[in-house]
Amino acid sequence: MLQLHTVTIHKPETMNFILGQTHFIKSVEDIHEALVGTVPGIRFGLAFCEASGKRLVRRSGTDAELVELASRNATAIGAGHAFIVLLGDGFYPVNVLNAIKAVPEVCRIYCASANPTEVIVAETAQGRGIVGVVDGFAPLGVENDDDVRWRKELLRTIGYKA
Repeated sequence: MLQLHTVTIHKPETMNFILGQTHFIKSVEDIHEALVGTVPGIRFGLAFCEASGKRLVRRSGTDAELVELASRNATAIGAGHAFIVLLGDGFYPVNVLNAIKAVPEVCRIYCASANPTEVIVAETAQGRGIVGVVDGFAPLGVENDDDVRWRKELLRTIGYKA
């Protein structure tokens, strides 16, 4: 019998995270290396749900509190081969996402966000798997010309566009 659950990502309001799926225990070290090799001094916590063997939540990171928070979120999700990376203040997915996607074991990225997020998890007699995510809220309308100007100015102000 299939059951669907929603699991809320618990984190401080402005904290960014990346949720994905990989296929091998080696991923913990490889994702860690990708993060520290891409952004020197990065603060993060990483947790991975092992899907066979001891079936532990494997963890790593550069900040003990973020590692603990990632471990709690991964445990709550409980889906085989899911991983979550919680980023410290001042670090953003846009700076590390391609490095994570380039890790050979990474199969997919479900979400990279600071928004309130719910993970839709399917549970069967065998285990749990991520079906998808609800990232933030539904749109309230379509941007107008003022909104377009604001968006473009913001990206230039924060240095992501020249």
